[in-house]
Amino acid sequence: MRFRNWILIISLVAVSGTMGYEFGQQRLKWSFENWKPAVVVNKMPTLAGKPSDVDFGLFWTVWDKMNAEYVDKTALDATKMVDGAISGMVAAVGDPYTVFLPPQENKEAKEDLGGSFEGVGIQLGFRDGHLAVVAPLPGMPAIKAGVRAGDYILNIKDVAKDVDRDTESMSLPEAVKLIRGTKGTKVELELLHNNNGEKPYTVILERETIVVKSVQTEILDGNVAWIKLTRFGDLTQDEWNTMVSGLGDVRGIVLDLRNNPGGYLEGAVYIAGEFLPVGRNVVSQQSGDGTKVDDAVKRNGRLLKDKLVVLVNKGSASASEILAGALQDYKRAKIVGEQSFGKGSVQQPEDFPDGAGLHVTIARWLRPNGEWIDKKGITPDVVVKWEPDENASDSADWKSDKQLLKAVELL
Repeated sequence: MRFRNWILIISLVAVSGTMGYEFGQQRLKWSFENWKPAVVVNKMPTLAGKPSDVDFGLFWTVWDKMNAEYVDKTALDATKMVDGAISGMVAAVGDPYTVFLPPQENKEAKEDLGGSFEGVGIQLGFRDGHLAVVAPLPGMPAIKAGVRAGDYILNIKDVAKDVDRDTESMSLPEAVKLIRGTKGTKVELELLHNNNGEKPYTVILERETIVVKSVQTEILDGNVAWIKLTRFGDLTQDEWNTMVSGLGDVRGIVLDLRNNPGGYLEGAVYIAGEFLPVGRNVVSQQSGDGTKVDDAVKRNGRLLKDKLVVLVNKGSASASEILAGALQDYKRAKIVGEQSFGKGSVQQPEDFPDGAGLHVTIARWLRPNGEWIDKKGITPDVVVKWEPDENASDSADWKSDKQLLKAVELL
């Protein structure tokens, strides 16, 4: 199976609803003309390899009751009801990264990895079971308004959409749908920096077209290359190769993974191969039965001997944690900054003919040292706290960024 089919999703998943689309050979069919269900082919589907005595009769009873008794018949949308049922079945496993995505939500997830969409510039995920900001994107409305990685999102308000909702029990796709919108429109977010007695704060953000290059570079004083890697998306490898080809001789490299929410596992392994020799294991995928598959470097990197420091923070997640963890384990780089997000699972995506998608957690990923970092993250070698009013990506004077300044000092 190709790497491209193994994806780490931070941000953009989960859902609501009640039941399921298919268990093994079990198929649900109906007629929309008279709302009468067809015959259930198999009333004993298998689950986890064992027969299940679940009875789909209740599903059809509820379906018929809704059709017969719900006051507003125009609100009965068969497609939405089925999508909700499938979503609920998948969500019932309790894993926010195993999700069914209806066509529009699946399209938005793909756009995000492609690096172009309309919104406010934040990657979403869960922190301690609550909706949270995984990473604000550099130069975008959210980060300009002071939104930080790790902020809890308490409420989403959009007058134009007639939305004013608390986020308790809200799924990621719901949150993404509410926060994204047409360029020029506004959304109001109530956020909380932490649970240490701070008061919530509110920001009103005007949506923009978000086009994010995944690789950005700048040569700092002293001939140090500052390479900002914002995600592992569709264009990352091409952008990375273009950057390295034009890099020239430098005294050292700061690889900035702050607020990088992840993306394709393949991308993390590829970038690791720029700094680690052929054969070094970058990450291991451990399946539910305990078997492990190693993903090792398979190419000759061009920056094997360059001095290297890596920056991480609370917004560094999944694929960026894979890269940072491997470079730290082999003592190839010092890690500077703050504890990373802590997402340690691998999702496999599948697209369906109608445009919907399914992302299933198929494995845990382990660092080369065997550690599973889920909910723990990567611990920096040198801890430097973030200054909330300073952002290196938006700062004309990079020396005001204490984390970046420390990285350059270590070089």
